[in-house]
Amino acid sequence: MSIDPKSAVNAFDDEARIARMVERLSEWVRVESPTRNANAVNAMMDVLVAGIDENIASVERVPGRDGLGDSVILRAGPQTNEKPILVLSHLDTVHPIGTAEKDNPVRREGDRLYGPGIYDMKGGAYLALEAFMEVARRGTAKRPLTFLFTPDEEIGSLTTRGLIEELGRHAEAVLVTEPAREGGKIVTSRKGVGRFDVHIEGRPAHSGSKHAEGRNAIHEAARQISVIEAMTDYERGVTTTVGLINGGTAMNTVPQHCRFSIDLRVATVADGEEFAEKIMGLVPLAPDFKVTVTGGMNRPPFERTQEVAQIFALAQEIGNEIGLDVQECPRTGGGSDGNFTAIFGVPTLDGLGIDGDGAHTLQEYALISSIAPRAKLIASFLERIG
Repeated sequence: MSIDPKSAVNAFDDEARIARMVERLSEWVRVESPTRNANAVNAMMDVLVAGIDENIASVERVPGRDGLGDSVILRAGPQTNEKPILVLSHLDTVHPIGTAEKDNPVRREGDRLYGPGIYDMKGGAYLALEAFMEVARRGTAKRPLTFLFTPDEEIGSLTTRGLIEELGRHAEAVLVTEPAREGGKIVTSRKGVGRFDVHIEGRPAHSGSKHAEGRNAIHEAARQISVIEAMTDYERGVTTTVGLINGGTAMNTVPQHCRFSIDLRVATVADGEEFAEKIMGLVPLAPDFKVTVTGGMNRPPFERTQEVAQIFALAQEIGNEIGLDVQECPRTGGGSDGNFTAIFGVPTLDGLGIDGDGAHTLQEYALISSIAPRAKLIASFLERIG
């Protein structure tokens, strides 16, 4: 099938346009936006909003809460009662302020554009915005279009999950602009994520003169951790990790308290329910201890359903038309906001963002050569999903 001359896809064959996009993306990356710094995240949202032509797309700014930044919703396309296509991006990053100047300065080296958060995921957010606005400008979408930018994905979407779910459950399809995987692959399934905190309480005592009277909370934690780590089952795609631990008050005191955190990853909803129940049901393994567990599933699994397979087939069809070899990534262990929409059975594709590598590291970069084809892919989705 040939590309319609009116299609927004054609806009990204313009080399001068891509050069301007590289410059603009570099500006975005210099506006550092670590999640817990609401002012910094809102400064990034200011930059986003300032670049929107409100004659083409409407802008709704949702105030942040609980000390986190704002969200921004763009709406465009035909004003009908049909279900919209929803695009999801987050503009928060994991790197502290100053990274863009010192540890990973924004710079171009050949095809690589370096900078904190450029791969995860300002690169994908920006190229998707360009595609969204171009489709809106040309009026080539068959359905209403919605684009949600969030401030807190990197810490589990603590304040925006409800908004994502509300927009997602009423969407025809959801496109998530998290970075591409392993050379440009699209993500069609993700594990679910559970987060739990465990508090062990024992009995304090002097470690010299009263040792026998003490009940060592750290020792009990070690026993519990052995049980938790043994829950890992690679064949089922279940992993349990104790990644943080804190306990004790002094070298010469039998510790009364120990706290640790558990990261649970599961491939299916059923496994999430089963292993969350096991973790929440932890009981003391020795006398005179108290075990308290809080938490639960943070993100449900994003499973590769028939609906996901169908929208991925459309991605491959589009790829054939624009000269992009579209492949899918086997299930990834990390969660995203796509987990919150896929659970409703809404066709969801992830990993549609920029190609590159080094997420969450000081070597993070994006591939400039991936900007045009990824923008074309998203633009075509916005035009083709009917």
